[in-house]
Amino acid sequence: MPFCARKRYCCSSVAKLSKRRKQERFDSLLQREARGKMSVPDYMQCAEDHQSVLVVVQPVGTVPEDQFFRIYQRIASVSQVSIRDSQRLLYIRYRHHYLPENNEWGDFQTHRKVVGLVAVTTCASAKDWPLTSEHFHGQKEIYGSTLYDSRLLVFGLQGEIAEQQRTDVAFYPGFEDCSDVEKRVEDFVQSIFIVLESKRLDRATDKSGDKIPLLCVPFEKKDFVGLDTDSRHYKKRCQGRTRKHVGDLCLQAGMLQDALVHYHMAVELLRAVNDFLWLGAALEGLCSASVIFHYPGGTAGKTPAHKTTVTQAADAGKRHRPGALTANGISADTSAEIGRAKNCLSPEDIIEKYKEAISYYGKYKNAGVIELEACVKAVRVLAIQKRAREASEFLQNAVYINLGQLSEEEKIQRYSILSELYQLIGFRRKSAFFKRVAAMQCVAPTIPEPGWRACYKLLLETLPGYSLSLDPKDFSKGTHRGWAAVQMRLLHELVYASRRMGNPGLSVRHLSFLLQTMLDFLSDQEKKEVTQSLENYTSKCPGGMEVITLPDGLKLPAVPFTKLPIVRSVKLLNLPASLRPHKLKGLLSPNVSTASPFIYSPIVMHNRGEERCKKIDFQWVQGDVCEVQLMVYNPMPYELRVENVGLMTSGVEFESLPAALSLPAESGLYPVTLVGVPRTAGNITVNGYHTSVFGVTSDCLLEGLPGVKTDGCLLEVVPSLPRLQLSTSLPRTAHTPPPMSKEELCSTVSVQLFNGESQQMTITLENIGSEDIESLELSSKIVSTKEKVFGDFLRWSLEDAFSQMPLKPGQAVSLVVDIHVKLDFSGQESLLQDLNDDGISVTGLPISSPLRQLLKPRTDCKSVSGESGKGTEYSHVKTLEAVLNFKYSGGAGKVEGYYRELSVGVHVDVEPSVFFTRVSTLPATSTRQCHLLLDIFNPTEHELTVSAKNNQDLVLHASECQRMAIQVDKFDFESLPLHQLQHQHQHSSNPKQLEEERQHARGCQINSELGICWNIPSLRRGGEASVEGVLNQLVLEHLQLAPLQWDVLVNGSPCDCDVMADCGVGDAVSLEIKLTNLSKNSVGPLALTVVPYQDYQNGVQNYDLGEAVTFIGSNTFYIDTVKPGDKKVCTGALLFLYAGHFYLNIKFQDDSAGRELPLAWFTLPSVHIRTLLPAA
Repeated sequence: MPFCARKRYCCSSVAKLSKRRKQERFDSLLQREARGKMSVPDYMQCAEDHQSVLVVVQPVGTVPEDQFFRIYQRIASVSQVSIRDSQRLLYIRYRHHYLPENNEWGDFQTHRKVVGLVAVTTCASAKDWPLTSEHFHGQKEIYGSTLYDSRLLVFGLQGEIAEQQRTDVAFYPGFEDCSDVEKRVEDFVQSIFIVLESKRLDRATDKSGDKIPLLCVPFEKKDFVGLDTDSRHYKKRCQGRTRKHVGDLCLQAGMLQDALVHYHMAVELLRAVNDFLWLGAALEGLCSASVIFHYPGGTAGKTPAHKTTVTQAADAGKRHRPGALTANGISADTSAEIGRAKNCLSPEDIIEKYKEAISYYGKYKNAGVIELEACVKAVRVLAIQKRAREASEFLQNAVYINLGQLSEEEKIQRYSILSELYQLIGFRRKSAFFKRVAAMQCVAPTIPEPGWRACYKLLLETLPGYSLSLDPKDFSKGTHRGWAAVQMRLLHELVYASRRMGNPGLSVRHLSFLLQTMLDFLSDQEKKEVTQSLENYTSKCPGGMEVITLPDGLKLPAVPFTKLPIVRSVKLLNLPASLRPHKLKGLLSPNVSTASPFIYSPIVMHNRGEERCKKIDFQWVQGDVCEVQLMVYNPMPYELRVENVGLMTSGVEFESLPAALSLPAESGLYPVTLVGVPRTAGNITVNGYHTSVFGVTSDCLLEGLPGVKTDGCLLEVVPSLPRLQLSTSLPRTAHTPPPMSKEELCSTVSVQLFNGESQQMTITLENIGSEDIESLELSSKIVSTKEKVFGDFLRWSLEDAFSQMPLKPGQAVSLVVDIHVKLDFSGQESLLQDLNDDGISVTGLPISSPLRQLLKPRTDCKSVSGESGKGTEYSHVKTLEAVLNFKYSGGAGKVEGYYRELSVGVHVDVEPSVFFTRVSTLPATSTRQCHLLLDIFNPTEHELTVSAKNNQDLVLHASECQRMAIQVDKFDFESLPLHQLQHQHQHSSNPKQLEEERQHARGCQINSELGICWNIPSLRRGGEASVEGVLNQLVLEHLQLAPLQWDVLVNGSPCDCDVMADCGVGDAVSLEIKLTNLSKNSVGPLALTVVPYQDYQNGVQNYDLGEAVTFIGSNTFYIDTVKPGDKKVCTGALLFLYAGHFYLNIKFQDDSAGRELPLAWFTLPSVHIRTLLPAA
């Protein structure tokens, strides 16, 4: 609706309240007489004004306005004066402007009569004095018929004239030099009281009988022309009006009891003759006197209407206003109080008499002002009595009273007073309605120059009545209050008025407020229209967050657009895993004292708990881009463009990086990420965000958004740290190891290897930050595998990287990481079932070895790939995953004990290379050697070659299994590996785990000696094959060197393996047996018996060699106790009498010492001696 149409609607709303009754009044009061009317009501009148006398204070000649009103305020401060030699008080009501026609109603109600005149003038010289005096007398003639006394205050005149002593004129040198103005006014009031008292006495004691004059109001004078003055009816009318007039004088003279008596008598007389106008006045006087008695504090709704002057303050405790109560609530004159109480109306009767009086006033078309003022007085009394509903009825009646053709200014005043009265009785919305009507009246079409500023000011005053506040914070508390439709209309009117005032900034502020607070009540079309209007306004005057101060001092707070868009949650995001700072363990934070001797301090822990409650449990880093995620919602029915979106922070210097976003219509929750860079270290608080929507810049604080969910907005910014970027020579993969998250790894590399194969990976580290990298550490961890890994999976050296430290920004360093895969090479159970010993070929044994005679010399083999599905089962691919973790630091962050971690994942698909399906041992000819038999299976699809140290290569076709025999020296497991195990597991108390580690160390030692490798020529790939996981306890025992080492020497030469000793027939052959004790316990004494024999190689052995071999001495050797680490040697000799091949069998005698030790400890090498005849 256009603004003018809305104004006409508001103005016509009053007329529609009761069309019928108003039309009747309008018809009866349309024509008013030119003389006798009182068209300007005094809306500020109250019941207690009936006891005051009216004094007009006016300037004469040329008086500066500010100086005049300064003197006027000093004069008006003398509002009551204590009469000399009396306990009565005289109350004075001052006016600086009063219409003479209203003065003509002074006989009707004496408080309307001007009884005093104070003129204020300036006179510069004596020659100007006659003209000034003439002007003063001319001013007195205007109110001359009613004046009791007058005074002239002359400022600026000095000399002979000023020195004259006059009672009616006071001379002052200037406006600043007039200290006794109040004293002269008091004297002036005293003189007025003397005249008032004399008139009261004259009227009260009038004995003229039938000659009582008839008091009339101006419009009655012509109506009484030609009446019979001798009639009884006329005489009663005169008596009643006079009684009422005397009651007014008594009330003004401070004689409340006499006034009540006269009012009661007047009511009886006037009621008898149906003199309704004066009867209404008598009833109103009776009400006023009763109100003065019941409510000594007044009914004006302000501070007490009358205050004692300065000069009378000393004896104020001795004098009391008639009818007033003392501090104890008891009147000073109790007998007088009893008399007043008899004639005084009760509070309820006061209102009834007011109604009756107003009904009588309504019978006269020229008494509209009297009726209106009576309604106002009654309303003020009802407000004191807290009877708002009845007060509203009086105000409703006041609305209907037609005062004729009022000027626009008078209409504005009337509606404004009605608004104030409705506010007085608590009708806030009704008060706002009339205030709004007054605002519309300020810009009526009939006004040549509309008062848009006055209209805007009045519209602002209507806001509380419609439960409307210009502070958007009031609309974020609970449910909406008030009628939204009316509130939106009022806001539209404020926008239009501010635009017509020529203040587009105000228009933008009010339109922004409407859009922010009334968004939920706007239709889609209205939202579109309002936003279009706002964009038009902001194109000329952009909206901001500054507080707008109006000329009258009212401040309009900023209106942030917290609903455009609506923010549901705010979450501070942690840095990416590769950029997160970590604190070195063992470093105390700066706020924790290390001087305390106590390990635990509850005070410190309490403070830490409070700190955790306040702060988020992660940190940002100075100089890094940090993120805050907002979940927003667009409530508009069209796409919403939001510009200059950034963060608002406090605590540290923070550079917000603004963003722009476009939200779809009614988008639902939509994530928005805001970024910024902290430039200093310390604690930072995210206070809110700022936006620019429709040309309006908004600063939205989180504390003003009660519906926003947040996990906290305070966190710590640590000092700057370097940044590292990683690249590798191996291809990347999207796969992530299961325990790790994708964000924890900067990348993951993938490679396919055969079991036992190695691969080099080159990692390039580049410093892309602004700080030097001063320290670098590298560690690895296998994160997901079900298989047992033998050896080091990842191996590297950082010596080259350390030599390039510190790494400057922009520099890079490379390092090589060896990926070595060594899983279990043992074959599955299903594979063992498919293999047959008949198909095993043997290689690696010397041709002359007697072991060849024990094995079947077959060269064919049995393939196990003939059965369906077996080949794929044996070539099952296993997965091995690990994480390389780089820990680095530098700059100010390193000083504070912070570092960063960068992780890269390594994913290896391991295909089987060879399987050891069966492992066994055979004794060798030497006691310090044995044969290790390995059944090796090729699960690949390629031809494969297996080699070992000092052994022939074994060629295996796809899915082929062959046996390899490797002659190895037995191992001393008690020397090197054990002390390493004790060092690694010195804190382990698990015997089973310790035994497993001991067996693993033995396997490692054996594997390093064997040096088994495989090679696939077609793929040019190769690796090692480990037996660590396939050696059982029995095999280990066979491979272990016995703790008791036996050495046999023939003629000083050792006899072991296939070594054969030669000697001549008849020559004495020396025999030495040496025992070395490598065990931890003492051994012995021991007895050994040497038994010679011959082996005919056909299974027959001859031990009866008494004539062929003879011993020089005994054939039994004795060895005493041998301590750990000691050696013992026993010697003997024997003589061979015949040529041939002889063997010596050395046996232990059965004693207690021998039974306590294992039999394997007493295995001596066999001795083969060949005797030859002397050469001819």
